[in-house]
Amino acid sequence: MNKLPHIGTSIFTVMSKLATEHNAINLSQGFPDFEVDERLIDIISNRAKDNVHQYLPMSGYPPLLSKIAKLVKKSYERTLQPETEILITAGATQGIFTTILALAEIDDEILILDPSYDSYEAPVLLCHAHPVRVALNDDYTPNWERIEKACSSKTKMIIINNPHNPTGKILTASDFEILESLLQKFPEIIVLSDEVYEYITFEQKHISAHTREKLLNRCVMVSSFGKSFHVTGWKVGYLVAPEHLISAIKKVHQFLVFSVTSICQVAISDYLDFVSVEEIGPFYQEKRDYFRSLLQESRFQLMPCEGTYFQVVSYASISDENDVDFCKRLITEYGVAAIPISTFYANKKDLKLIRFCFAKNNATLEAAAKRLCNI
Repeated sequence: MNKLPHIGTSIFTVMSKLATEHNAINLSQGFPDFEVDERLIDIISNRAKDNVHQYLPMSGYPPLLSKIAKLVKKSYERTLQPETEILITAGATQGIFTTILALAEIDDEILILDPSYDSYEAPVLLCHAHPVRVALNDDYTPNWERIEKACSSKTKMIIINNPHNPTGKILTASDFEILESLLQKFPEIIVLSDEVYEYITFEQKHISAHTREKLLNRCVMVSSFGKSFHVTGWKVGYLVAPEHLISAIKKVHQFLVFSVTSICQVAISDYLDFVSVEEIGPFYQEKRDYFRSLLQESRFQLMPCEGTYFQVVSYASISDENDVDFCKRLITEYGVAAIPISTFYANKKDLKLIRFCFAKNNATLEAAAKRLCNI
């Protein structure tokens, strides 16, 4: 029996595999190709000699939980109880999966705003709830009238992603005010706020759900050390939520994962003693600006990028192909891999837009841009 019959291989896997087969420059999947901070490498190398290789407590390494609480306090002025309001997860994806599995019941409805990250729908289906896909406006701002019409007494959760993957948009204060007003009308709805790119914002900082007093008692926050510290393969993320939600999530987490990789938790805990998250945004803004400058002479139209390390471009002036076919041809004929935006929509809406990842060495970006400018 196949519990996910309509879900195939992830588009990220498909494009990365095709890129490897054709020796293309891979700007599709969201991972850096530059070196990790030497200080972090030194920490984990030294820690490997210590007794840090056995199970840690299910909720997480206690010093790391305390440092996350300090980080949230410094970043957002929110006070947390480390033991009861934070959970270390095996990456943000596992955090999302576990949250939905723990909180969604049979026939509940979960609102997913399209275009959306592909990890949201599967756990909804696996717990026999119903994903309700609501499209954002074509400029990727929320259509709150449409969102409210999709809410009902069956709605258990709304998933927001801010900064937004794949589009790089960030929510405004007005968006949060409307969301809070909406939640007053539907007091049972929980918000799952995916903020894995929270420290990768540019001219304007994103507004975190951590800062919205009206949301705190009914919101699960998702964060990622893998994204923030360029160690995506370590798969270490964390959830922040009020105790009544975290306790329910822990019941599933203990059987799904139990505890997250010990040495990685210890190393990140040590690293937090001296790393500054304020450096992350400027670091990626320089890469964004450089990549955009390299594409200025291309035939691609650059869309706004307010956060994340993804740049969306339009190829409408280049081809009438659908975006999946265009991306495949981009690999086979021009040697650059991208992600088609239609794959983030339930209805495969095609606006002739594709996504590049600019979390790469400058040499990689230069080589890719040279090929793209020849189209």
